[in-house]
Amino acid sequence: MNALWSGLSLISILRARVRGHMPVDVTGISIDTRTLQPGDLFFAITGDTSDGHHYVRAAFEKGAAAAVIAEHYTERLAEAGPLYIVPDVLEALEALGRAARNRSSAKIIAVTGSVGKTSTKEALRTILGHFGEVHASQASYNNHWGVPLTLARLPSSANFGVFEIGMNHAGEITPLVKMVAPQIAIVTTVAPVHLEHFGSIDAIAAAKAEIFNGLLPGGTAIIHADIEQANMLTEAAKAAHAGEILTFGKARTASARMDAIELHPDSSTITATIRGKKTSYVLGSPGEHLAINSLAVILAAEVCGINLDHIMPTMQTIKPAQGRGSRIHLLLPQGKITVIDESYNANPASMRAALALLGQSQPGLRGRKIAVLGDMLELGDQGPALHADLLQAVIDAKIDKVFCAGPLMRNLYGILPEALRGGYADRGSDLAEPLKYMLTTGDVMMIKGSNGSKMGTIIAAFKSTFSHENFS
Repeated sequence: MNALWSGLSLISILRARVRGHMPVDVTGISIDTRTLQPGDLFFAITGDTSDGHHYVRAAFEKGAAAAVIAEHYTERLAEAGPLYIVPDVLEALEALGRAARNRSSAKIIAVTGSVGKTSTKEALRTILGHFGEVHASQASYNNHWGVPLTLARLPSSANFGVFEIGMNHAGEITPLVKMVAPQIAIVTTVAPVHLEHFGSIDAIAAAKAEIFNGLLPGGTAIIHADIEQANMLTEAAKAAHAGEILTFGKARTASARMDAIELHPDSSTITATIRGKKTSYVLGSPGEHLAINSLAVILAAEVCGINLDHIMPTMQTIKPAQGRGSRIHLLLPQGKITVIDESYNANPASMRAALALLGQSQPGLRGRKIAVLGDMLELGDQGPALHADLLQAVIDAKIDKVFCAGPLMRNLYGILPEALRGGYADRGSDLAEPLKYMLTTGDVMMIKGSNGSKMGTIIAAFKSTFSHENFS
C-alpha cells in the first residue's frame, strides 16, 4: 500500500517523543484492533467504556507500524513496540486530522442533517467516484473521534473528500466542521431527533446550522428548501459569509427542484429543474426522501466542477446502504420473501419515510406488507406521543401487519386496529422467533428502529436461519 504518513513527519505533527524504532511510514490509521491492518498507526483512544491502551500489544500483534499513547502509559508499554508518546491521544489525532486537511487540495464536502446524512454521504461517494479519487467517512464516523479519524486517513492524492458530521448537543458541530474546513456544506433536513437534549425543532436547526461555521470563505451552502427552518438556515449561512447558497426540494424557488417522480420498488424516475435546466434521471434507490436528497448530491457535484450531463447517467448507480434500506431475499423452503433492512437507526421522519417505502413495495401473490418497528430513542417527553403519531403513516401505507418492540412502541401498538396487530415484545430480539413462523412466500417485511433498539438482531437471526441473498 502507498504511504499515508512518513514516520518522521509524525513526530512534529503529533508533538510526540518517540520510543523504539521509528517506522519509515504508516499506511493507515486505526483506533480499533478488530479492523486494524498491517502498517497502520494505532491511536490508543480512551473512550467512555474502554481504554485503547489496553489493546496496544494486540495492535502490534496484528502488525501495527507504531502506536500513539499517553505519557502516563509509557512505562507499562515501553517494550510493546514503536511508540509516539503524547500528552493527550485524542488531541494528537485531531492534530493529524488538521495536518491532513492542510495538505489536501481535494474538494471537501461536509454533510449534516437530522435524517439522511449517511445515505447522502454514501451517494456522494458513489457519484464523485466516477470522476476521481474519493475519500469519505466510514459507516457513521461523525462524532468527536470519528471526524478527526476520517480526516487523518485523508490521502494527499484524493480529489474529493466527503465528511459526515453529527451531533447530540448544541456546540458539537462547530469544532468538527472547523477541522474539516469544507468548500461545500449540506444540511439534508431538520426533524425531531435528540429532542431530549434540545426541546424544540428550531433549537435542532440552530445546532445543525453550525455546519456553516467552518465553511471556507466563498464556499457553498446547500439547504433543504421545503422545511420550515429553511430561512433560519439560510440566514445562518449568510452570517457565516457563504459565497453561494443553493436550495433543493419541491419548492418553486429551489435551485434544484423536483418537478415529478415515479416511484418504483427498487428505484425512482425523477424529472427535475437543476439551476434552470430541465433534466430527468433514474435513481438506483427507492423512496421519495432519497430522491429529494439526490438533488443535493447533484448540486454538490456541480459545484465540484462536474458537468450536469455527466452526472445524470451515474445516478442509477446509487444503492441503499446496509441497515438503511438495503434489501435481502430470504430463501424459505416454500419460496422467497423480501426484507427491507432499515435497522440502523430511526426517528419520526425516517420512520414515516420507511413506512411509505414499504407501502410502495409489491408483494408476491398472497404476500403481505409487514412492518417490524422498534423504539425511536432520544425523543424526551414527546417520545410516547411521537410513537402513537405513526398510526396514520401505517394506515396510509396500507400495511397488512405490524409487529412492535419496546416500551415506546407500545404506544403505537395499543392503538393499532386489531386486524393490523401482528405481535408485541419488550425487545426486538424476542420477535425473531415468532416472525420466522408467520412468514409467507411473497411477503415484504421492513425492519426499523433506533440503533439502541437492536432491531438488527432480527436481521442477524434471519440470516443465520435461512439462506439469503442481497440484491440492493
